[in-house]
Amino acid sequence: MAPQENLSSKAMYDLAGRVALVTGGGTGIGLMIAQGLATNGAKVYISGRRKDVLEKAASAFKNTGDSSGSMHPLTMDCTDKSSILAAVKEIEAQEGKLHILVNNSGQTGPVSTFFNDKSAPEHKDPGTLARALFDNESFEGWSDLYAINTFSIFFVSTAFVDLLTKGNTTGGGVTSSIVNITSMSGILKLAQRHFAYNSSKAAASHLTKMLATEFALKGIPVRVNAIAPGPYASEMTMDEIVGPEETHRVSQCEVPLPAQRAGNATEMAGTIVYLVSPAGAYVNGQEIVIDGGALAVNPSTA
Repeated sequence: MAPQENLSSKAMYDLAGRVALVTGGGTGIGLMIAQGLATNGAKVYISGRRKDVLEKAASAFKNTGDSSGSMHPLTMDCTDKSSILAAVKEIEAQEGKLHILVNNSGQTGPVSTFFNDKSAPEHKDPGTLARALFDNESFEGWSDLYAINTFSIFFVSTAFVDLLTKGNTTGGGVTSSIVNITSMSGILKLAQRHFAYNSSKAAASHLTKMLATEFALKGIPVRVNAIAPGPYASEMTMDEIVGPEETHRVSQCEVPLPAQRAGNATEMAGTIVYLVSPAGAYVNGQEIVIDGGALAVNPSTA
């Protein structure tokens, strides 16, 4: 073992002195991520459009009193360029650098609830089903969803590259990194009743790979990876998911998840901490799937 290597778990996953920003960090998966980063020593800014939700989450975390890190609310609309730039200015003024950016904000968007219910009248014949899809969804709905699930990744990431690059001056051999929260839905070949959501997440997955490659080729010292979750408790899944039957209903897969349950905060936090800590410093351009085995038993591009 080289003398500079420290293989203790504390050293491998230590985030002390790191500054992070988690979009959509006030609830659901974003909050799990923010809590995981802060618990392991990072100073975490949680952003979103609802100031009260952010303040409540930050206050609740502070009251736990069991962390070396901290959590701070930062109002930002990740689909608005002026709002993004205001957030950049705020973090620059407060910190002068950023080490970790997690693009987590997302929505479900247009859902055709009848699509997987073969007893629904919309399934009378192929033409009826197709016309029902056409009538139920809109260009505006798809555009709005892509704006938050895909477009925001590009604009938030490029806006913060300068601060992320400055974060590398902290030292320790761990480059600054971006982690995009995609979804197993972007890898499944099933629509799960929401064609727009799944295709927007597939686009986010490919955008992750393009950013990682182009940053590396252009000499931008920022790693870019993604996490593709399966069913997790969040506002999109109506929060709590209880038992195998409800997990299967939420996942809308052909074959039930082998895990027979939703993912939990430990699994989400563990994955993000790995990617942004010394333990994951050699990972770039990858998408880690944490889906309880869904893609192993359902048709996918994986």
